[in-house]
Amino acid sequence: MDKQLPSRGGLAPGISVANGPVEGMEIDKPTTNGTSNGKRKSAMANGKNYKDASDSEEDDAPLQKRRRTKPAVESDSEDDKPLKKIQVSAAPIGEESGKQLAKEKALIEKRAVKEAKELRTEDKCADAKKGKKQVSDDEDDVPLVKKRKVVKKQESDDEDDVPLVKKKKPVVKKEANGTAKKVKKEESEDDDVPLSKKAPAKKVKKEATTPAKGKGKAAVKKEEENAEEGEEEEEYKWWEDEMKGDGTIKWTTLEHNGVVFPPEYEPLPKNVKMLYDGVPVSLHKDAEEIAFGFGGMLASTHNVENPTFQKNFFADFKEVLDKTGHATDKNGNKMKIKEFAKCDFKPIFEHVDAERAAKKALPNAEKKRLKAEKDEIEAPFLYCMWDGRKQKVGNFRVEPPSLFRGRGEHPKTGRWKKRVAPEQITINIGKNAKVPAPPEGHKWKEVKHDQEGTWLAMWQENINGAYKYVMLAANSDVKGQSDWKKFEKARELKKHIDKIRKDYTRELKESEMAIRQRATAVYLIDQFALRAGNEKGEDEADTVGCCSLKFEHITLRPPNTVIFDFLGKDSIRFYNEFEVDNQVFKNLKIFKREPKTDGDEVFDRLTTSGLNKHLSNYMSGLTAKVFRTYNASWTMSQVLSDLRISSKTSIADKVKMYNDANRKVAILCNHKRTVGAGHDAQMGKMEDRINALRYQQYRVKQMMLDLDPKLKKKKGAEYFTLPDGLDEEWVKEHHAALVEEQRSKITKKFEKENEKLVADGEKEMKAKELEERMAVADELEEKFKTERKKGKIEAEGKGPSVEKCEGNLEKLEQRVATLKTQSEDRENNKEVALGTSKINYIDPRLTVVFSKKFDVPIERFFSKTLRDKFNWAINSVDEEWEF
Repeated sequence: MDKQLPSRGGLAPGISVANGPVEGMEIDKPTTNGTSNGKRKSAMANGKNYKDASDSEEDDAPLQKRRRTKPAVESDSEDDKPLKKIQVSAAPIGEESGKQLAKEKALIEKRAVKEAKELRTEDKCADAKKGKKQVSDDEDDVPLVKKRKVVKKQESDDEDDVPLVKKKKPVVKKEANGTAKKVKKEESEDDDVPLSKKAPAKKVKKEATTPAKGKGKAAVKKEEENAEEGEEEEEYKWWEDEMKGDGTIKWTTLEHNGVVFPPEYEPLPKNVKMLYDGVPVSLHKDAEEIAFGFGGMLASTHNVENPTFQKNFFADFKEVLDKTGHATDKNGNKMKIKEFAKCDFKPIFEHVDAERAAKKALPNAEKKRLKAEKDEIEAPFLYCMWDGRKQKVGNFRVEPPSLFRGRGEHPKTGRWKKRVAPEQITINIGKNAKVPAPPEGHKWKEVKHDQEGTWLAMWQENINGAYKYVMLAANSDVKGQSDWKKFEKARELKKHIDKIRKDYTRELKESEMAIRQRATAVYLIDQFALRAGNEKGEDEADTVGCCSLKFEHITLRPPNTVIFDFLGKDSIRFYNEFEVDNQVFKNLKIFKREPKTDGDEVFDRLTTSGLNKHLSNYMSGLTAKVFRTYNASWTMSQVLSDLRISSKTSIADKVKMYNDANRKVAILCNHKRTVGAGHDAQMGKMEDRINALRYQQYRVKQMMLDLDPKLKKKKGAEYFTLPDGLDEEWVKEHHAALVEEQRSKITKKFEKENEKLVADGEKEMKAKELEERMAVADELEEKFKTERKKGKIEAEGKGPSVEKCEGNLEKLEQRVATLKTQSEDRENNKEVALGTSKINYIDPRLTVVFSKKFDVPIERFFSKTLRDKFNWAINSVDEEWEF
């Protein structure tokens, strides 16, 4: 994707290319500097209307008129073809050609059209069997919006708000050959019925809840723990309860014990002081707490060296200093802190770092004791009673005061998050339940009995004014139902996606500008996974989405490349280049016409709420964000269905094939991320591990030579040389690291055994015992020295033989290959958000089906936390389930 783009006929719509800085691009700059605040009328500054602004009359002709030369019915044969180009290999997917990705995406979307028609046919057949009255043939072909004419008619009489039905009336009644369109039985006004109610889920096999073949110990242990807790959780399968959560009342009875507050700040020891202009100073407790927050973060250079972070921190720090009288020196003389550059927080950092090291060095017995004390304090807050069922609570701890970091280029990074008092917290609980007692001397802000809310407590934080909620844990019924509904909504979209795409493609040429803008926005959201975006206040981060894009966020490069550059969600920069449909390119050019300039909205006749209201006409509850979930899940299901996995394929290869498929989905659906700060360090460690294995191979070969010197002539001298990239200096350093590792293992084992002896009331072993054990490491060190001196490695082990050595070489080769694959995957994934796709957008049931169908332990895809979160998916489907 980073190769030279073809001028035309290269990348089809839906493929993104990020090529770095934008240079030499044609931007539709206005000739005047007028501004546009509010809604723009249809007429343009030059006296022409938007229709006249298009490049030709042909461009604005109804889409149907221009397509009459095409065959009336497309063949299904191509739809049924497997995506032969989708082959999972070790080659980085990011390097695949744009044409191939475009072709794959086009085929996947074509399959979506076929799937939608088949689903509507199945629904109609199911209704017929139930004796349900069928919709008339004429009714079936009327556009969806026309059926709702009464609703649309009640809207504004403004020309821009003319009901869409008037535009659609002449469009859908003819086939491409001009003949009357035949009625399709599969379309009915029952299309809005949720998929889960019309297409009953396939019967789940009994063994679906039993451990799959090859299942890891962790999953088995978890199931055993669940069994010990009781059978109630296993008996209640809410995903099989169709009526659960249909109403607005979320609970009838609710009991919980409130929240856990962070400990009060403990002042620093008297010998630990912040320095100002080289002088140790004493601060008021409140000011010292903020200084402590900054000092403890000195290791996080990407934060503390950020000018915005420093500026915001010092502003809040100085505000507290002004209230508390600034600082004093050792003689009690007042010192006013005015400049950030003169502040030195290193003494604080050194103190914090020493405390961290001491805590880490605590004996395991002491760590367990401290953890047990903490667990005992928090135990009452871990669970609540929700409609009589015990449910785990998620974030029951109130956030401690700290410096706000934010994500991306957040303008408020470095601000001080103040301590939350009980007087700021609202409790939500059942009317007849006992209200948890606030800390002594305090009271709650308010106690509510909101049965429509799924929160237990809430408060407002001071940075962004956002509300923080205490919710149930990810593996609770309520959270699981929320995820399930999200993915079911995406499955339901399968039946309507062809209609939506057909409509917005036609509406790209509408003369009514509000409709044209809406169609363009839906295209961008569907094809490039852009978020819809909402209006932001002046004090909020300047983040935008599709509907709130401004003039400066879009650059146009003929013939059809659009460059987006803006701050997206979490203030992370979204920079990407897309090749779009020609009409979309022309539309964006129109939307950027004079007198628009920087600061003006591109979609000035569109709002997120208006867009979602339009989408709900196709399907109840459909919003812009559903497209991201649908596109990721549908694409993943198609890619996985085209994988060819034999019975001889190893589990490691199966996992790689799944991960490669996931990466392809992330690329096609534009799920990107910034490269992690520790990526280079992680890659360096991977390289060290690979080199260590390569050196082991060298040692084994030298042992073979020791056993049979004739092998040098037989296999060639080059076979026994030190691997490329490794030299004598590297070997010396590696030997030292191995010896140190051996010493560390011996020491840890010695300390662990001593802890056990103390716990059992016995005497500790003396230091002399440790010295004796260290003899093993001393011998290893001496052996390495001898090898380097003589340049010879002697055969080791019981009954060494050339055959055994060759077997060891083969095992080492497999380990090297595995590590290289993992290293390659990690490098390829550095800018692709696989986790985002897998956790938030790909239906977890697809992963479960892959796991069960190909006997891959689910632990290879989901961590324990995710297995808890997606427990409903693991236990609700078998290997035959389809998205």
